[in-house]
Amino acid sequence: MSKYSFLWLLLFALTLFMGQSCGSAGPNGNAANVAPTAGNTETVAEQPPAEIDPTVLDRLRTEKWTGDIDGMVERRYIRALVLYSKTGFFYDGPQPRGVSYEGLKEFEKFLNKKLNTGNKPVQVVFLPVTREEGLKRMSNSQADIVVANVPIIAETQKIADFSDPVRENVKQLIVTGPSAPPIATLEDLAGKEVYVQKFSRYWPNLEKLNEQFMQSGKPPMTLREADPNLGDEDILNMVQAGVVGITVMDDLVAGLWAKVFDGLTVHNNLALVSDDKIGWAVQKGTPQFLALVNEFVKDHKEGTSFGNTLLLRYLKDAKYAKNNTAPMEIEKYKAAVGYFKKYADQYNFDWLMIAAQAYQESTIDQSKSSPAGAYGVMQIKPSTAEGSPINIPDTQTNMENNINAGVKYMDYIVNTNFKDAKFDSTNRELFAFAAYNAGPGRVAGLRKKAEAQGLDPNKWFNNVELVAAKEIGAETVTYVSNIYKYYIAYKLVAEDIAKKKKAGA
Repeated sequence: MSKYSFLWLLLFALTLFMGQSCGSAGPNGNAANVAPTAGNTETVAEQPPAEIDPTVLDRLRTEKWTGDIDGMVERRYIRALVLYSKTGFFYDGPQPRGVSYEGLKEFEKFLNKKLNTGNKPVQVVFLPVTREEGLKRMSNSQADIVVANVPIIAETQKIADFSDPVRENVKQLIVTGPSAPPIATLEDLAGKEVYVQKFSRYWPNLEKLNEQFMQSGKPPMTLREADPNLGDEDILNMVQAGVVGITVMDDLVAGLWAKVFDGLTVHNNLALVSDDKIGWAVQKGTPQFLALVNEFVKDHKEGTSFGNTLLLRYLKDAKYAKNNTAPMEIEKYKAAVGYFKKYADQYNFDWLMIAAQAYQESTIDQSKSSPAGAYGVMQIKPSTAEGSPINIPDTQTNMENNINAGVKYMDYIVNTNFKDAKFDSTNRELFAFAAYNAGPGRVAGLRKKAEAQGLDPNKWFNNVELVAAKEIGAETVTYVSNIYKYYIAYKLVAEDIAKKKKAGA
C-alpha cells in the first residue's frame, strides 16, 4: 500500500488546519519559509471566483434568512459555512483553495446545470467560521449549508437537517506521542492527562469514560482544555513534538496526520466510540435543497473517484512548528526569561507571548543574524533599534537591549497605528506581531478591509487573518499562527510548573 493509498478522504468530512512553517519579516526584513500551497495544482475550480461586492458580502454574513432552493436561486446566493484551514478552505493570494472550496464549487456547478440557471447562476458564498460558530449561525438562520465535519447526532439534528452520511462508522481514537506513558487499554487512561478541545465532540465521551473510572474506583483523567484557536493538526503537532502526551481524534484525521507527523501513535484498537456519522448540515425546512445535496453526495462521497483524489492535491511536504519545550530549548528560554518578563511588563505585553515571538524569530538565539541585517533574539535591525523613537543601542551583542528594543518597537506600533482600536489583551499582541512582520501601515489597511466585509477589525483569528491571507499571502498568517502555537506550549509548561510548586508547598 502506498503512503496515502488509504486516504479515500472525502472533502466534505475533512476541514483541518494544515501546520505551518516558521519565518519572519518586518523590522528585520526576513521572508518567512511558509508551507507550500497547491498553487500549481490544476483543479475543477482553478478560475478565480467572481468578486462579491463587500456590502453584499457583509449583508450575507450577518443577515437572517430562511428559504428553500427556489429562494436561493432567486437571491442567486447560497451561504456556505466552512472552516478556514490549510486543506479545507484557505486563500492562496486572491484565489480561494482547499477541499471544501473545490467540493462546494463542484456542487455549485452541479446545481446550475441541474436547475438550468443559464446566465443567472446561483453562487456559493464562502463564509469561514470556527467550529463552535457553525451550527450556532445555522440555528440563527445565518447559513444555508455547513461543511465542517459535523456529526449526525441527536443534538445537532435539533438544529439542522443532514445529508445522507458522507462518512459512517467513524471512530474517535486515542492518539499518543513520545511524552505519553504506555497506553494499551482505555483503562490505562485512568489518572492520565488528555489534551482536547472542550467544544469538540470528543469531550463528552471522555467525561462519560471518567464517570466509569470513578464508579469502578479508578482515578479520573485530567481533561486539559485545548485552546479553541488551535486546529486538529496543531494539537497533533504538539503531541508528536512531546509538548502534550495524549489526545483524541477522528480516525480519518488521525490516520492522515500520522502519515505526516513522525512520532504519533494512533491506537486503532482504542476507540471512545466507533459509530459516528458525518454529513453536510442544511437549514431545517429545506427539503428540495436537501434532496439536491443528497443527489450530489451520492456521486462525490467516500469511495468515489472525486472523493478519493481531491485531498491528495493538497497533501504537501511542509515544515511544522518545532518543539520549543524540548530541554535544550527550555535552557535558552530560561536564559532570557527575566528580560521577557521585565520588558513585557514595562510595555504591557504577556511575557509568554514575547517569549513565543522570540522563539519564532530566532529560537531565542542572540547570535542569530539575517542577510537583511537583523540581529539577535528579536531579529531587529540596529538602525530600527537605535533610531527614534526606540533609541536603544548595542542590540547586536547585548541580549537585554535586543529584547527591550523589540518589545518597545511593538508597543510603539500599537500606540501609533492602532490607538483607536478596541483590542482585547490577546488581540493587541496578535496585531502587534502581524505589524512587526508585515508592517503597521499594511495591517491597518487590512483592518479597514475586514470591517468593510463584515468581519471584526479587532480580532485576528478568523477575521483580519482571512483578509491578510487573501491580500498579502500566507507569510504573516503563518508568522502569527506559529507564535500562538509556541505561546500555548510555553503556557502549558508554566501551568505545570505552577502546579508542581503548589503541590510541594
